[in-house]
Amino acid sequence: MVLLANRACSQRLKMKIMSKYGLYAPFLKQHQLTEAYLVQAEQWFAPLVNETLSLLSAAPEKTLVIGINGCQGSGKSTLANYLRTTLVLAHNVESICVSLDDFYLTKNDRLALAECKHPLLSTRGVPGTHDVALAIQQLKALKEQSTGTVELPVFDKSHDDRDIANPQVVELPIKVIIVEGWCLGAEPQTAAQLETAINTLESQQDANGEWREFVNKALDKDYADLFALVDCWLMLKAPSFDCVYQWRMEQEQKMATKLGVDFLSEDNQAHPGIMNTEELQHFIDHYQRITEHGFTTLPKKMHHLYELDTQRKIISHSQPVTMTSATTAGIK
Repeated sequence: MVLLANRACSQRLKMKIMSKYGLYAPFLKQHQLTEAYLVQAEQWFAPLVNETLSLLSAAPEKTLVIGINGCQGSGKSTLANYLRTTLVLAHNVESICVSLDDFYLTKNDRLALAECKHPLLSTRGVPGTHDVALAIQQLKALKEQSTGTVELPVFDKSHDDRDIANPQVVELPIKVIIVEGWCLGAEPQTAAQLETAINTLESQQDANGEWREFVNKALDKDYADLFALVDCWLMLKAPSFDCVYQWRMEQEQKMATKLGVDFLSEDNQAHPGIMNTEELQHFIDHYQRITEHGFTTLPKKMHHLYELDTQRKIISHSQPVTMTSATTAGIK
């Protein structure tokens, strides 16, 4: 009897989702997903959507900022876009997705930084390679302005550079800002934790620790004010860093397919930002230290913690920190 009841409940949920398929069709096409994603999303994220609506109802004058942390390839962008689609189309709440990646420094700025500070800073990703001042300025404008427009930068990963000619123009007002980034909310390490190299990249190209010290100081000094703008924190937690290479490779393959180029080619002149397997491993090594540090420090500080398995499926949801009001800000 219980099994039959569970099956009936599952069937009703599936029918409910399928009735909304028209709303989500562009989203599914953009992220190369099937309708099955909607069933899982309804199961895991409906409480988050309901909480967001309650917070907005309690403080209608406020613009809510939701921050999503997760390692590379964990599904941050997909979740952010699902939440935005749901809020806009199902609940008529003006929302926007903002990726911390779009605030990467331009290639020329990173090359200049690499020349004067450390060669590894030519590679985008780690704290110190974002324009944090611009990110704070534009997020505050989205939160505080009620009329006009705000221009957000767009970073073209296929060219590894900012697309100066095509910024994202956002019409105001916005009620929910969904910010996602792999190092969003990350905390600096102690001097003792920085001493030992954790991978080949650090041992061979940062033997004296100058690069990781620069990154750590940037995280401690510049990023805290940015993270303090977030009201509600989410984390998509991978089981280990071992998953990152496979997940990130899938992202690279999707981007290559979309652009019509060979992912395995060693010479993608039209899209030099597309990485082959060897380049991707080297790239991911830049992220390991902060990602693993986040695995141990961030979960207990999240309002919503989603544990993932090796196939990127959510296996559990918890709320280590209770969201009590729309005025909550920052990781505390």
